[in-house]
Amino acid sequence: MYPSRELARIAVAVLCVGFAAGDSYAQGEYPHKSIRIVVPVAAGGGTDYTARLIGQKLGEAWGQSVIVDNRPGAAGNLGVEIAAKAQPDGYTLVMPITSFPINPSLYAKLPFDTVKDFAPVVLAASAPLLLVVNPGVPAQSVKDLIALAKAKPGAMNYANSGSGTTAHLASELLKRMAGVEIVNVPYKGGGPAVIDLIAGHVQMFFSTIPAALQQVKAGKLRALAVTSSKRVPELPDMPTVAESGLPGFEVVGWFGLFAPTGTPNPVIGKLNAEINKILNAPESRERLSGHGLVPGGGTPQELRQFLQAEIAKWSKLIRETGIRAE
Repeated sequence: MYPSRELARIAVAVLCVGFAAGDSYAQGEYPHKSIRIVVPVAAGGGTDYTARLIGQKLGEAWGQSVIVDNRPGAAGNLGVEIAAKAQPDGYTLVMPITSFPINPSLYAKLPFDTVKDFAPVVLAASAPLLLVVNPGVPAQSVKDLIALAKAKPGAMNYANSGSGTTAHLASELLKRMAGVEIVNVPYKGGGPAVIDLIAGHVQMFFSTIPAALQQVKAGKLRALAVTSSKRVPELPDMPTVAESGLPGFEVVGWFGLFAPTGTPNPVIGKLNAEINKILNAPESRERLSGHGLVPGGGTPQELRQFLQAEIAKWSKLIRETGIRAE
């Protein structure tokens, strides 16, 4: 048995070591090894591109390798679960796909809590959609399209690139806000949807900008509006849906960077500051814009509030429309 004085000395020593370890984060010792960014989709696409850009720039700034770990599966839930269970030390991060705030309403049970299990780091980028129609549709604007749909309820079809995707939810939100009936035609991805839209089998589609822009320039599709709250730099003359007759309409895919809950606040702060610098750099902004993405930024708290607002928004729409996961 140790005497009580010796026990007290050991306890104080242990506490000091603990405080020193915590302080080391604030003293700039992070990172001292490679960082992993889990991306819950296969390589390619907006999420993966954004994660690799940030990873490259973080590696250059900090002199540590940043590895992008693609873990596709289960509508993005597989990779997110891996990150949720990782050590909360700042060396595992995750950049969920756009279904992150949608899945809590689509699935009865998830292997993680979307809000409680993650510490927001920063909003990395957003991906507005482009409302496009077949050139044979006699609509030059969103107002024209709504008027056509009201004149012939159920006569128009919209392409759905997957249950619960932003394209699907954007279409249902437009229907609900405009008070029109447009028939849902499901596809297994945006590629087949664009092909059938060009062929005239469906009349409208909320597409990612890169997937549709070339077809718009070639005259094979007509673009009516973007789904963001503001016009996008890549298409400055293209109006938003909100300013085209549906005030308040906003649907964007977005990619935020998160860490497992419990990651030290100094680490979160250091990541946030460096990634904000990356996103504000002219080269990064140009590269993201070239892929139809709008650079993000901001504080962890702003990302938390945005995530909670997105969850509430889509929960209401999914509940009212009865959308279910495929």
